[in-house]
Amino acid sequence: MSSQEEQEPRTEQPAAAAAESQPAEGASETFGGSKFDPNKLPPPDFRMLVSMLATQAFAAMGQIPNPATGQPMVELPLAKHMIDMLTVIEAKTKGNLSADEDKFLENALHELRMGYFAMSSQAKK
Repeated sequence: MSSQEEQEPRTEQPAAAAAESQPAEGASETFGGSKFDPNKLPPPDFRMLVSMLATQAFAAMGQIPNPATGQPMVELPLAKHMIDMLTVIEAKTKGNLSADEDKFLENALHELRMGYFAMSSQAKK
């Protein structure tokens, strides 16, 4: 193997594996009792990643009801873990985000930390 081949990651997939990983055009699956159309998903971006983790943290703080039961669940260790994950993302992306992305992450972390502080203070009483 040449040194150029070692430096460039391989992105090829065998045809069978590629066909399995790509849904057929117009295909949809049942997900959570409703049709899931992979062609209607928004494009992945940084704000979506932050929003997904923040939503999980808010749900673990009981701010968003569990969709299966309709009841809020409070799991503060899970909420803290999600906040810590976003903190890692903040540290690892420092200097590499647009001003809008940086502000979005900063605001999300601020809201989550304030919510977590309030919930953990209530739990101690």
